[in-house]
Amino acid sequence: MRLSRKLAVASTGLALLALPIVGATSASAATPTVATATSLGYSNTLDGWIRASLQVMAQNGIPGSYNSIYRNIIRESSGNPYAINNWDSNAAAGTPSKGLLQVIDPTFQAYHVSGTSWDPYDPVANITAACNYAAQRYGSIDNVWGAY
Repeated sequence: MRLSRKLAVASTGLALLALPIVGATSASAATPTVATATSLGYSNTLDGWIRASLQVMAQNGIPGSYNSIYRNIIRESSGNPYAINNWDSNAAAGTPSKGLLQVIDPTFQAYHVSGTSWDPYDPVANITAACNYAAQRYGSIDNVWGAY
């Protein structure tokens, strides 16, 4: 955006510098949109979170199927996006597993997918990062049948 300055002279001979006011519109334009279920046209439910994640995964070449993601979510968190494991060895080491697919922060950060939230409790971000990790480690979330 180019700012232009104009010099205005008041009737008293006083010179005024007129600057444009930068409003919230231009400031908010710089804020990137984060992929969520609702921003991608899906419901804000487990079904919508999985479908939104699959869309982001497809755009990033990350393999995985609806049924495998659902199966692993039910085993890991029972579908609770705010689930946290405060009792296993990861928790004892100070990095509890979080979210739908129970990802620890270092794994979430290492496998985070651009365009999703940096919040490990965000359902789409959690699913997508976990599936990215599973793809790198096991070929796909489809190959994960237990804790990983």
